[in-house]
Amino acid sequence: MSYSIMEALFDGRVIPWERRNADSAERNALETRIENDRRHFIEKMSLDDCQRFQAFENLLTEAAFDEEVAIYSHGFTLGALLMLEVMANKAAIINEQS
Repeated sequence: MSYSIMEALFDGRVIPWERRNADSAERNALETRIENDRRHFIEKMSLDDCQRFQAFENLLTEAAFDEEVAIYSHGFTLGALLMLEVMANKAAIINEQS
């Protein structure tokens, strides 16, 4: 079954605000803990292990960036679909008020 973007937003099939919130207190606490643990392990590693760990972190960062691009693209697409639907219904709304 095909739904319009407005129907999907209204009925809760698409819930944009339930997507990731990177600026929450919980997220900040998690990032602080990660950085503290990272620092702890790096101090314990040999130079070779430290270099390998940093290369591993770069892979994780690259993967996270790919996810952020996908999230941004999804949000942009939802916005564009919403605008297309609004524009398609513009005449009916304007004529309704006349």
